Amino acid sequence: MKDVKLDISPNFTLEDIRKIRDYNYEMTKDMTREERSAYYRERNEKALKRYYKVLAETQAERKPYSFAAEHNIAAEQPFEYKTKK
Repeated sequence: MKDVKLDISPNFTLEDIRKIRDYNYEMTKDMTREERSAYYRERNEKALKRYYKVLAETQAERKPYSFAAEHNIAAEQPFEYKTKK
């Protein structure tokens, strides 16, 4: 793998997007189509693993949502239609 440094600022600006694009270009410019495909596939798999790990952690912390409990639906009286006779 090439030794290309990626220096992203903590405030993430448009310049950082350009740095990321240049970094990806430098990493892949001499690769064959198959090598590029494998490179992006590997990066995609790592990103998905991180995503699902974070998602599982947030799902474990989240309480189940209950619309009825939040809006106190059980306390409301049922609506009755009244017709004139």
